[in-house]
Amino acid sequence: MILYNVTINVDDDIHHKWLEWMQKEHIPEMLSTGLFTGYRMSRLLDVEDSGTTYSIQYSCHSLKEYHTYKEKHAPHMQQEGIKRFQDKFTAFRTLMEVVE
Repeated sequence: MILYNVTINVDDDIHHKWLEWMQKEHIPEMLSTGLFTGYRMSRLLDVEDSGTTYSIQYSCHSLKEYHTYKEKHAPHMQQEGIKRFQDKFTAFRTLMEVVE
């Protein structure tokens, strides 16, 4: 299994609006691509940075599905967040393989 992890630090002044958008729009849109089998959203604790930091992990069966997402959907999905929240967040992405 492949995990596509997005870690996002969100400014406090837009935190609630961003969280609502993620839960009601962005995550459902990610899942509607049919490339991810599920997700887990966590809030990081004991973070020294200002704002609130989240980790959203989307799971998929293979690298092929992830690369399809990256090529066909990622530019639009990432631009939507930038358009809505501009410079009020920072994000970085990692790709992981689950070891069982």
